[in-house]
Amino acid sequence: MTEDFKSFLSQYFKFKDLGAPKYFLGLEIARNKKVLLVSQRKYTLDLLKDTWLLGCKPSNVPMDPLKKLRLDSGTPLKDASKYRRLIGRLLYLCITRPYVTFAVHKLSKYVSNPSDEHWEAAEKILRYLKGTPGHGLFYSSSSKINLSIFSDADWAACPDTRKSMTGYCLFISSSLISWKAKKQNTIAHSSAEAEYNPYHSIEKQWYLILLEYGGVT
Repeated sequence: MTEDFKSFLSQYFKFKDLGAPKYFLGLEIARNKKVLLVSQRKYTLDLLKDTWLLGCKPSNVPMDPLKKLRLDSGTPLKDASKYRRLIGRLLYLCITRPYVTFAVHKLSKYVSNPSDEHWEAAEKILRYLKGTPGHGLFYSSSSKINLSIFSDADWAACPDTRKSMTGYCLFISSSLISWKAKKQNTIAHSSAEAEYNPYHSIEKQWYLILLEYGGVT
């Protein structure tokens, strides 16, 4: 099937087959006939080195659940650009680290006017990554394909806007293929309204159509 696809592409494009990728744009790829592992270990270690936290004490969690950050929290940083660069690099790391997505998304709200408290929260994520640099996404072959989705939401947890946050993760069998943490567009008037958010259902429907198109049912 792979050779047929290459032959098809060669009719329209000139390209050179470099074989199975092992490192691509910061992604480390290891595979065999049964499993595929995608991680960003080198990218993570480089990030820790650039922020002088390579020898820091690891954290067990990426964010303090009791810490309530606001737009006006703390003292504004003299150089806001370093915070923006850090958040940008953390956002790219979310490609293979879904469990820091919520924390990074939350801190990305403060890039216009970051403070020392926002920076400390970002360092908390880095200390968590220090303890798990090689973690990533693991995909295994499966003869039976099941599509499942899990979602949750808080209620009016944002102290600045009182909007709710929704998160979901979508699996094919035991492999995570899609996830997101997103602040809702409108203010929910109840916890039930906050929980009912249809966009993750739309995402699942899109994957169902994609699998059906590929002949997988």
